[in-house]
Amino acid sequence: MSESSDIPWVYHNFLALPPEQSVLETARLVLIPVPYDSTTSFRSGARDGPEAIISASYGLEDYDPELELDVSEIGIHTTAALEPHMGGPGPMAERVRKAASALLEPEKTDPERTLGLIGGEHSITAGSVQAHVEAYPSLSVLYLDAHADMRDEYMGTPWGHASAARRVSELCPIALAGVRSLSQEEHEFIRANRVPVWFCSGPGPGENIPVDSILSGLSDTVYISVDLDVLDPSLMAAVGTPEPGGMSWGQLVSLLRKVGESRRIVGFDVCELAPAEGPAACSYTAAKLVYKLAQYACALPRHR
Repeated sequence: MSESSDIPWVYHNFLALPPEQSVLETARLVLIPVPYDSTTSFRSGARDGPEAIISASYGLEDYDPELELDVSEIGIHTTAALEPHMGGPGPMAERVRKAASALLEPEKTDPERTLGLIGGEHSITAGSVQAHVEAYPSLSVLYLDAHADMRDEYMGTPWGHASAARRVSELCPIALAGVRSLSQEEHEFIRANRVPVWFCSGPGPGENIPVDSILSGLSDTVYISVDLDVLDPSLMAAVGTPEPGGMSWGQLVSLLRKVGESRRIVGFDVCELAPAEGPAACSYTAAKLVYKLAQYACALPRHR
C-alpha cells in the first residue's frame, strides 16, 4: 500500500514532518536518537528519552514567535535510532563516533548542516565530539550539566556518564556551565588544568549568567552538550541524577541564543531525559529545547 497525498499521516520523526521537509539530502539539521543508558548510577530510564522527545515534539507548533520562523522550513531529518552496543560504554562511544562521522561526511558539499544527538545518557557525548573534532579541528565544547563529569573513571569505566566531560577535555577545549555538584578529584583536576567552569547556585533573579565569560572560553566553532539536569529540578524532574538549584528555562535559552549569535554551532546533544521519573511536561520541555537548538544552530544570523 502506498501513502496517498490526500490522506493525513503522522510521520514518526521530530516534529512529525512530512517527507518533503525531512529528507536527508536537503536537511539543514540531522538528528540521531541514541537510546542508551548502561552506566547510569542513580535512576535509569534515559534509554526511553529519545522516543519520549520525538513523541512530545508532535505537540510543538512549527512556528516560533521568538525568531518569527517556521522551524520546519529548516529541513530536519531524524535517523533511525542507533542500536545500543552491549559490549559497554567504550564500544558504544565508538559506535556513536562512526554514526556521527558518516553523517558529517556531507559537510564537504553542505557546509551549513548541523548534527544533533538525542540521548540517552551523557556518555554518548564523547563519541559525537570525537567525530566533530575530526570534521572541525578548531572545535570547542560548551558542556551544560549540574555535574562536572570530570572523573577519570567511575564504577570501573572511563567511558561512563560521570567521565564524559573528562574524555571531551582530552579532545578539544571545553567550558562547563551550570555545575553545582562535583567530587574532590574533579575539583582538583579543574583547578590544575584551568578548565573554565561557571558554578550555578539557582535560577533566582539574583543569579546572573556570565555570558561574556562563558563565550570567551569558546572558539568560533562550537558543539553544545546539554544534560537536562542543568535545569532546576522544579522544571526538569525527569532526569537520572537531579540536583537542587540549576538554571531556569529563560537563563538556558538566553545563553544558547547568545552562543548561536556569536559562534557557529556545528553539533549538539540533549541527554539524560528519563521520562518515567517526572511528569509528561518534562518530555515536552526537552523537545522544546531541541527545537530551540535547531533554530539557534541553523537560522540565527551570526555576528561577533
